[in-house]
Amino acid sequence: MGTSFSVIPVIDLRHGRVVRARRGERHSYAPIETPLAKGSEPGPIAAALVGAVGARILYLADLDAIMDGAPPDLTAVAAVARACPGVALWLDAGFAEAAAVETVIAGGLARPVLGSESQRDPDLVRACGARAILSLDRSGAERLDPAGLHARPGIWPDDVIVMSLDRVGAGQGPDLDGLAAARALAPRARVYAAGGVRGAGDLAALRAAGAAGALVASAIHDGRIGAADLGER
Repeated sequence: MGTSFSVIPVIDLRHGRVVRARRGERHSYAPIETPLAKGSEPGPIAAALVGAVGARILYLADLDAIMDGAPPDLTAVAAVARACPGVALWLDAGFAEAAAVETVIAGGLARPVLGSESQRDPDLVRACGARAILSLDRSGAERLDPAGLHARPGIWPDDVIVMSLDRVGAGQGPDLDGLAAARALAPRARVYAAGGVRGAGDLAALRAAGAAGALVASAIHDGRIGAADLGER
């Protein structure tokens, strides 16, 4: 896919287990069943996903933190880090307060992802700068964005995710229009697509559209994307 494009596997954590995400309907997510590994413990699943595509980055969504306001599950994050040495971890744990973000950064286990759905004030994004990743969350046409971050490209960090929750696990294809809109607002940012990737054809379309990479889970678990589909990276 070219050296500038990254395939980033995703694991969603709920109650210490990896769950299968679909359409952002988080309360219905069940422990994952995958041919890549036995069970649903985070470490083995993470290692299998990384190995399947030779990933250099892994995205973790801590749903207990995002949905319930629980502290980040750093025990699970540490287990993933041990299972995936040398892989950079991006952690979305519903961060909305500077103290929690600084704790994760200081611990060195992961780089925090600031989801727009969780932000109440744009100052946290501004203060974190390039130390964090911004996820511009939406479901269908609805922006999940209490702080209005979609319309503030001047404070976006270097890495931005266009997160289409309604497309996650739904096989609808990525949001190329949303990607193009974000790239037009912040042409110097690295913009990643999340949600809807069905196979290598979608990866090629995203790369052609200027994406820096794609966040993928279902297509890897289902064998629709593997190392052989990625070509030169």
